[in-house]
Amino acid sequence: LAYPDRPPSPVNVTVTQLKANSATVSWDVPEGDVVIGYAILQQRQDGQMQRFIREVNTTNRACVLWDLAEDADYVIQVQSIGLYGESQASKRVHFRTLKETDRLPSNSSNQGDITMEGLDKDRQLQTGEIIIIVAVLLMWAAVIALFCRQYDIIKDNDSNNNKEKTKPSSEHSTPERPSGGLLRSKKKSPSVNIIEV
Repeated sequence: LAYPDRPPSPVNVTVTQLKANSATVSWDVPEGDVVIGYAILQQRQDGQMQRFIREVNTTNRACVLWDLAEDADYVIQVQSIGLYGESQASKRVHFRTLKETDRLPSNSSNQGDITMEGLDKDRQLQTGEIIIIVAVLLMWAAVIALFCRQYDIIKDNDSNNNKEKTKPSSEHSTPERPSGGLLRSKKKSPSVNIIEV
C-alpha cells in the first residue's frame, strides 16, 4: 500500500562501530521528503530483548545503540518520521556484538565521530548530573553549617544575656529581702550623715 503523506523508508541502513555493548546505526533519507525524526526497532534474535527508540525534531541520520549484550545477534529496522506519519520499516539489518576481549575492527573507524559524539554526550550528561548533585549537596552542607554557626552565636548571646540579667536581678532582689535591706540601709545611712556634717 502506498501512503502519499508518509515519507519513504530509510535506505543504506548500516551498523558500524561494533563493540561488546554498543554499536552505531546510520541511514540515508531520500531527497525531497520532509523527515522530522526517526524510529528504530532493535531486537535480539533469541527474542529476549526488544527496544523501540523514537526521536523527533531531529535531523540526525545516526543513533548509538547502547546497553547491548556481548557476543549476541541483533536485528534492527529504521523508520523515518514525517509530518503526517511514519514510513514503512527499512530492510532488516543483522549484526553481532563483539566479545569483551575483541578489539574494534579497523574498517569501522570511518563512523567514529558519530559514535564518539553520542557517547561523549552521554558522559557529559552523567558528569553534569554528578556535578549538579555535588553542588547541591555542598550548598546544603554550607547552609546547615551556617545555620548551626548562627544558632551557636544566638545561643551564646542568649546565655551571655541571661548571665548579665541574672547578675543585676540578684542585686535588685537583695533589697527585697529584709536582711539585705537592713544591711544596705545601715551602710547608706552613715554615709549620708557624714556628707551632711
